[in-house]
Amino acid sequence: MVRRARRTVKVPTEADFPSRLRSAAVTARVGMWLGICFTICFATGLISHYAQNHSQPIPFPTSPSWGYRVTQGLHIITGTASVPLLLVKLWTVYPRLFVRPPKGARRLLLTGLERGSIAVLVAGAVFLLASGLANSSQWYPWAFSFRATHYAVAWITIGALLVHIAVKLPIIRGALSSDVEDTTYDRPTATRPGVLSRRGLLRTTWVAAGVAVLATAGSTVPILRKVSVFGVRSGDGPAGIPINKSAAAAKVAPAALSGDYRFSVAYGEEERSFSRDELLAMEQRTETLPIACVEGWSASGTWSGVRVRDLLDLVGVPSGSDVLVVSLQESGPYRETILQGNFADDDRTLLALALEGEPLALDHGYPARLIAPNRPGVLQTKWVTRLEVSA
Repeated sequence: MVRRARRTVKVPTEADFPSRLRSAAVTARVGMWLGICFTICFATGLISHYAQNHSQPIPFPTSPSWGYRVTQGLHIITGTASVPLLLVKLWTVYPRLFVRPPKGARRLLLTGLERGSIAVLVAGAVFLLASGLANSSQWYPWAFSFRATHYAVAWITIGALLVHIAVKLPIIRGALSSDVEDTTYDRPTATRPGVLSRRGLLRTTWVAAGVAVLATAGSTVPILRKVSVFGVRSGDGPAGIPINKSAAAAKVAPAALSGDYRFSVAYGEEERSFSRDELLAMEQRTETLPIACVEGWSASGTWSGVRVRDLLDLVGVPSGSDVLVVSLQESGPYRETILQGNFADDDRTLLALALEGEPLALDHGYPARLIAPNRPGVLQTKWVTRLEVSA
């Protein structure tokens, strides 16, 4: 009988990573920009989440009309830029994973808490970036609510980031105030020159982040669309406005194209009903407004239709009233949405019947859709059949 020799797996130690590129000097500089991107991404994410809430103690503003377009564009751009920054930062600190725990209960506890916060930070950051990129591509290989989960994990991650910064602040401050080639905060085993200088690695990192931004920003910045290869749905669709959910996907085509279509507006027991032709016979107003979606894309269009405030006045709806907007969709989380009172009263908010001088395309919400300034695209309800206000 021939005995096979057992293979032993050698666990790496800190000494197995001798490159001088894996240094606090590099980590601090990359981490600073990663922290800036995360902060912008977190702040703009809070804005987007609040804008989609039904209940808003402080009304979300209707002006500037392009405000949500900018904040959500920044959200996606800074999130995308964070990907190469996070990868480089993780590469520079990877050897710290194999540092042996210190002796002594107090030091061991502090080290455990520090590593625990880092584990939460890394796991949260990876989840947010991966799920955010999947959402931008409208790919949902999960069963949980993206919006609720993304929001909750963002708070956990930003909390872990603050703890991490507080623990590492002396090293961060020292590394940033010294020359990038300074070895004060280097690991004792980091003695071998890398294939690049530290400045070369940093320049490469900035270029990678810049390329990621250029490859994505075209979804928000039209002038960059030709170079933004990852700018999803940037300019595609009827009249240059992208489509997220088609009429076929929403299963509304038969009802939307039916000659029996009626639009109604109701306030308590008072109700008025109109055909599309009757809506077209009313005073038509035209507004140039952007649609900006949570996936990061946005596009401006010239919309024509009946002002929502004029329709509400027909049944005596008081100013400042929240309006229930009902779509022809048979199901889905956005079949019904709430149009807050300040949006309903804004002169630019329309029940749109046309786009760029042509009747709405079916996929853009024919026979009628809502369009309002500075409002998330997911709430710009298509295939509208009813506006309702409780008395």
